[in-house]
Amino acid sequence: MITVDFKRLNIQPGHRVLDIGCGQGRHAGGLSRMKGIFIVGADLNPENLIATKERLELIRKLGENGGSAWGLTAADITDLPFSDGIFDHVICSEVLEHIPDEAAAATELIRVLKPGGNLIVSVPRFFPEKICWMLSDAYSSEEGGHIRIYTKNRILSLFDAPELKDLGSHFAHSLHTPYWWLKCLVGPARTDSAAVNLYHRFLTWDIMKKPRITRNLDRLLNPLLGKSLVVYFRKTM
Repeated sequence: MITVDFKRLNIQPGHRVLDIGCGQGRHAGGLSRMKGIFIVGADLNPENLIATKERLELIRKLGENGGSAWGLTAADITDLPFSDGIFDHVICSEVLEHIPDEAAAATELIRVLKPGGNLIVSVPRFFPEKICWMLSDAYSSEEGGHIRIYTKNRILSLFDAPELKDLGSHFAHSLHTPYWWLKCLVGPARTDSAAVNLYHRFLTWDIMKKPRITRNLDRLLNPLLGKSLVVYFRKTM
């Protein structure tokens, strides 16, 4: 499930891309299909790094790697172990809502990005996220859960730096929004809900098969129901 629109980034051979908070490697995996780039997947959770490694190795085994190289490392988004201006593109997808010190994280994301490079930040969208919080106290109170709800203005304010230019935004994953509402309604930790499990099977089928009808429906509903807000910036100096 790719949240970022790679076509907006003009990724070229030789570019370095950081996927910070890479999770199980959905963006790193998509990037690895490109030609001649170097991807760094970073996450604090060792299990996520293992899952990303397995995904990247599977893509290579299937012959779908585009000739790109990759590396994985444990890293804290508020204190990244990288030199200034080392990455051509930095992707931070569905991470900031978990981070207590969002300002330190934003500073680090900007620091490691090259002048002329792209920073892409995605967070849960305010409206769908607010409903999740209303439906379930456990959704936000569990360890590792979401600690704040973002508006677009809050993201723009957080990254209001003189060296950053706002390149626009979009919403993504509208078909996932009802799933999370349903999951929150029955209880986020429950695994025995037939309705939730059925919807999960549908989403898995959709991600694997990518039928045209659901792709078109997702795009049509994104302005109204998109689960994620995706914001693009360029570092100008």
